[in-house]
Order: sequence, then structure tokens, then C-alpha cells
Amino acid sequence: MKRLRFSFPLVLSITKYLMVGLLLSFISYYVLYSHIFYCQTIGFSTFEKVNKKLYVSPGIAPGHREQMYATILRARQRVAAFWGTATGEATIILCSSPEEYQKYCHSSEGAGCSLGTPWGDSYIILNPFGLNEDVISHEMCHDELFTRLGWWKTTRQIPQWFNEGLALMLDRRFVVETDSLQRYQSYHDEWMYLTHGAQEVLELEQLASMKGFFGGNQRHVMLAYMTAGMEVSYWLMLTGSQGVGVLMEGIQDGRSFDESYQGMKKAGEARRRLPPSFYPLH
Repeated sequence: MKRLRFSFPLVLSITKYLMVGLLLSFISYYVLYSHIFYCQTIGFSTFEKVNKKLYVSPGIAPGHREQMYATILRARQRVAAFWGTATGEATIILCSSPEEYQKYCHSSEGAGCSLGTPWGDSYIILNPFGLNEDVISHEMCHDELFTRLGWWKTTRQIPQWFNEGLALMLDRRFVVETDSLQRYQSYHDEWMYLTHGAQEVLELEQLASMKGFFGGNQRHVMLAYMTAGMEVSYWLMLTGSQGVGVLMEGIQDGRSFDESYQGMKKAGEARRRLPPSFYPLH
């Protein structure tokens, strides 16, 4: 039997290539996902650690912080009331300037954003204009969906219109009604106004991806939100408060989103027998 000879130069060469590969991988990760990197290393920044899931910019005055913490608690209670229980564990990052928000969110748009990673970490970043109950509960709803289904199913199976439409059910900036029927009617009215009487519509298929939902001008994005809000509020009117939980269970058991969602929708329409004027027009 031949004995393999130890070659120190060979080991050194392999180690060198491995180190170069790791360095290049780290540089690529930082270039592509610098915002995720900054979120992951928030503990080494100048942000104050309130607890392991909450970091606050030093630019936020101490006198304002207690009010913000109370707002976060109310938003979490709103999420729990809608979902039955709040299971999301996102790290919340409160920013005091647009520059901070851009750094951690990788975008200057919106009052808040939520990020999820394949390994399960999630973050909610709020800009100075997003420190209110509506915005926070909206982003927490995104995180709740991510926590329950995981990164793969959320990104590969859930259309963006449903993700955003569901978050709108907790967000009262556009429609204040909480009764399911009244909420749907209000979203329908907003949708009719924006589409000039259903003349300029966006189909749900166009809003399934992030690019399709957000890849347009301000009017496109607003219409995308109202379309999603109308569709999801209509679905919830049919399925009731237990609808979201049943849908999540179906997806977790291996059924596709379309199969579960459309099946529940058809069953609800058969039960309620609504007049034609109640059906979404898109």
C-alpha cells in the first residue's frame, strides 16, 4: 500500500486559495447585500440596544423613546388580534434620519421595510416617518407571514399582492374600517376612483412579483396597493377571521397557495351568494 506523502507547499497553496475564495465571497456578499450585513452587525454600531430585538438611533431623543416603545407594543397587539397570536421575532431598528434608513433598508422609499433571510433572521427598519402604529403593524404583518411559512415558501409561493394586501388589513392609513364588509367596500371605492371606473386596471398576475408590484411610478404603486387591498379584503369577507390561519395550515401541509386561496374563495362565494356588484371587477 502506498503512503500519501505530506506536502506542506500543497497544503499552503490550498489554504491560500480557500482564503482568497472566502474573501471574495465576503466582498460579493457585502456589495450585493450590504443592508443585510449592516442589520446583522447592528450590535456593533452606535445604535443603542434596548433589548436583543430593538435598536434605537442615537439621534432619537430620550423623551420620545417611551412613546415609540408604547406604539410598538400596540402594533404587536394589533397583529396578535388579527393573526390570533404574534409569533414574529424580527429585530426592530428605529432610524432618525433618511440616511440611516437608506443604510439599513437599502431604499429611500416608504415609511418602513421588512427584510428576511434564508437562515431565518428578520428585520424591521423604520424611518422617522414610520414610527406610528399603522406602519409598524404593516411591517410586522410581513414578518408574521415570513415567520410562519419561512423564507422559501414566502418568497417562492406567496404572490406579492397577497403579502401586501394582507399587511394592509392591519394598516389603516388608506381605509379605516375594520368591519370586513365595510373595509372591502371602501377598498373597492378607492380602486374604482384610481382606475377611472375600472378603465385602467392592474391584473393580479401583474402584481405577483416585487418588480411587478413596485416597479412603476407613484400611481402604479398606489393602484397596486389598492388592488391588493380590495382583493384580500374581499377574500377575508368571504372566509372570515379564521381564513388566514386555515390558509397558512394548508400551505404548511404542502398545498399550493393558489389551490388553497382559490378553493377557500370559491367556497365562500358559494356560501354567501353575494350580488354581482360585490365582486371585484379585475
